[in-house]
Amino acid sequence: MKKFIILIVLVSQSVSAQYTDITIVKEVKVKNKGTVVSAHPLASEAGAKILKMGGNAYDAITATQYALAVVYPQAGNIGGGGFLVGVKNNGEKFTLDYRETAPKKASRDMYIDKNGKADTDLSQNGRLAVGIPGSVAGFFATLKYCKLPMDKIIQPAIDLAEKGFAITDKEADMLNSQKENFQKHNKSSILFVKNTPWKAGDILVQKELAETLKLIQKLGAKGFYEGKTADLLVAEMKRGNGIITLEDLKNYKAAERKALEFDYKGNNVVTMPLPSSGGVLLAQMLRMAAFENLEKYQQNSTPAVQIMVEAERRAYADRAEYMGDPDFIQDKTAYLISDDYLKGRWKSFSFNKATPSSEVGKIIKQPKESTETTHISVIDKDGNAAAVTTTLNGYYGSKVLVTGAGFFLNNEMDDFSVKPGVPNMFGAVGGEANSIQPNKRMLSSMTPTIILKNGKPYIVVGTPGGTTIPTSVYQSIVDVVDFKLNANISVNAPKFHHQWLPETVSVENNFPEATISELKAKNYVIEKVKQIGKTEMIVIEDNGTIHAVADGRGDDSVAVE
Repeated sequence: MKKFIILIVLVSQSVSAQYTDITIVKEVKVKNKGTVVSAHPLASEAGAKILKMGGNAYDAITATQYALAVVYPQAGNIGGGGFLVGVKNNGEKFTLDYRETAPKKASRDMYIDKNGKADTDLSQNGRLAVGIPGSVAGFFATLKYCKLPMDKIIQPAIDLAEKGFAITDKEADMLNSQKENFQKHNKSSILFVKNTPWKAGDILVQKELAETLKLIQKLGAKGFYEGKTADLLVAEMKRGNGIITLEDLKNYKAAERKALEFDYKGNNVVTMPLPSSGGVLLAQMLRMAAFENLEKYQQNSTPAVQIMVEAERRAYADRAEYMGDPDFIQDKTAYLISDDYLKGRWKSFSFNKATPSSEVGKIIKQPKESTETTHISVIDKDGNAAAVTTTLNGYYGSKVLVTGAGFFLNNEMDDFSVKPGVPNMFGAVGGEANSIQPNKRMLSSMTPTIILKNGKPYIVVGTPGGTTIPTSVYQSIVDVVDFKLNANISVNAPKFHHQWLPETVSVENNFPEATISELKAKNYVIEKVKQIGKTEMIVIEDNGTIHAVADGRGDDSVAVE
């Protein structure tokens, strides 16, 4: 096994029972061994541990998700939801949708004030922002593809919560930055708030979360959706204006959906269908860009970026008009990704200048907000592959911790069209297709994706980043397939993003200045941003070598069985 870019975090208060020696591994090349890539080294190691115990990719990805709920509470969760894309080594493909749903008492105009304005504070913060959590149901829906029982899969997370672990610099900064929000949105003190600032090396012990996980271990999904934990969650709702009921929790179901598949340059792309907009956007963007033979250009060159941005512009305009929960709307995916439709969409493209967004939709002033999601990519030694993207939506979701249960609740209701035409926290505009209805799943950007070459896993990829998720996955695929770049360069090269509205093209600070200048000359509005996503990628090379890369933008890490 070969390891690259290794960072050791040594903690002074080392106690044998606690997880205090943390190894961040950014890149691995290995053969015939299972590999896990996630946002936190301890979570990746939890998944690798399950592989060593005889588990497969689906055991490992479930264990990693549970562990992320402990060590990465800003996005890892049992109080949120996610999507899983799986390809078994026998060729079977499946997806699991454990996206949150709107409570029974939800209504189309629940965030509209008496003056007819959308109150996005209510949809983004506090108890009314919470959708019915789907993660735990998703973990149990995954179990039919697993080899090990859930009591073994969940144990690494219980150990992490009960014994405690040392937080990193990035985690300390995150907790400190959210102190006021935690105090504002919680009725009593919570363990994430302390008198002195958090610092790297502080030990985070979560006894209440450990007990919640033990209830799931003992009672199965009912240990979360019924009984003590459900009672605590509903009691938390009643401390504010929350509307989730015991009936809502008991009735939640994960959905198994037919994977969205399409061809790209002779490769079979397997991704998430609606209610993920990501898979549809990915198909549209890749297919439109293919009209211009991207392989002729270089990564982040002006013509390549222009082609890709214009594909993004057109796809995101369609997102606003057509996309939502397929159980509530007419699913127009087949039409939207068809060659005839996309050729028509592409007719207005010109290398001479930017296409004004006004030509594909009505301009609306956009807010700017942050985002946090998390992604896991896994392949096992037998060739089973899994990609999961999971989220609370914003950092620490609604900022509400369930008293007595120790986990944060999502603010996923903001991913509905709070008021058609009004942008959400990520600036995404939605229409009637994504309006609020009881039991409806809100539209998502999460894009877990597996690409097959000659029927075998080739690329396993995904990223956090709100509406930047589909464009980052898009760039990652183009980098490998068209530009023939390796996984490391693809993951860590500077990224860009455009989403129709606002007109701006976002680029990371280290984006090539020559390209920026040339794009500005073509009437593109460029905005520099600190970071776009944190991609987790596995590329299986033709000789069987597994090249796994964790994004350098965070504490992301690779682990091998």
